[in-house]
Amino acid sequence: MLVLLRIPFAFLNESISFGHFNCYIQKRWKKPVNSAQTRLENRARDLQFDKLVRQIKKLKLILRLHELMSQRRASHTSVQLVSRWSNVVGLNVGVGSFIQKHPRIFEVYTHPVKRNLCCRYSQEMLGLIAEEAMVIRESEMVAVQRLKKLLMMSRTGRLNAHALWLVRTEFGLPDNFRASIINKYPETFRLVLPDTVELVDQDDSLPAAEVEKWRESEYKEKWLSEYETRYAFPIQFPTGFKIEKGYREKLKTWQRLPYLKPYNPSEANCIRTSGGIERFEKRAVGILHEFLSLTVENMVDIERLSHFRRDFNMTANLRELLLKHPGIFYISTKGKSLTVFLREKYAKGCLLEPNPVYLVRRKMLDLVLLQCRFTNREQPLEELNL
Repeated sequence: MLVLLRIPFAFLNESISFGHFNCYIQKRWKKPVNSAQTRLENRARDLQFDKLVRQIKKLKLILRLHELMSQRRASHTSVQLVSRWSNVVGLNVGVGSFIQKHPRIFEVYTHPVKRNLCCRYSQEMLGLIAEEAMVIRESEMVAVQRLKKLLMMSRTGRLNAHALWLVRTEFGLPDNFRASIINKYPETFRLVLPDTVELVDQDDSLPAAEVEKWRESEYKEKWLSEYETRYAFPIQFPTGFKIEKGYREKLKTWQRLPYLKPYNPSEANCIRTSGGIERFEKRAVGILHEFLSLTVENMVDIERLSHFRRDFNMTANLRELLLKHPGIFYISTKGKSLTVFLREKYAKGCLLEPNPVYLVRRKMLDLVLLQCRFTNREQPLEELNL
């Protein structure tokens, strides 16, 4: 006898839709992505470095505007023309409000003939720009030593001239460093091909890296053993950094790991081919540490740093390598590009060992941050409706 069972349609539909073997709607478990971008977003932030990057970005924008204004043949620059440069310099606010916020930087006046609104830089800001150029000229020998050390870190003793021009501000080089430094010291540098700088004076005595000074002080002042400090780096974790289980042991092992120093580029390939991948990566950390130590402000954009990867024989992903060592480097994501800092050189957003070029740039930054305070402006700015 055939028995018909009446199954409700809603229950049948539910069993079909949410069945375990329905291939159309089955949700599969996916392994969480552990990419460099994910780790960059989930890491512990350092608010002081991020705040400093935002401030420096504003200063760079102001200096870029000054560069564009100084390239004009005319003695005046209208506010309307400055508004057309917004996309060029990366200004994301109105020109009128930007000028109003920085009365210590800009002076607004009406042209006596054309009767249009014009702007110019204040004498105080122009004086600081001239002072920076003067300090860079006076620090010429220091810049020569920095450039010489960079070439000694290269595996061929050569570097691309355009890559050096991109980091001229970071290393305190003048804009015309080809004529003022390279051609001025033919016994040390020379130009080969159109865009390559070569080191002529190959010293037999290799210079000491900046981190070796810290190791010597740790060895003498804290009475640490040479085994603990011989290959170690200074570590300063950010506030809120979570130390996972077993991380301290791995870090201690890594600190004791021998590696080839930055000024021995000829033997780097031997280390990698002999199976020492960890030593090869630690050598890259040493090069990055020394590169940042040679800069004026101990920071650089990662995009500009990547131009030296091939010359320094660093095949590893720079961003992943920097993220592996949060106690040595810090990457700030503020702005259009990523900026990497050397942690040990900073305290509360200021350089611990300032140099003359940094001090002048700090004066510029302080002038930018003053904004509308302690200013007496006679010219009204109601006409700045751009």
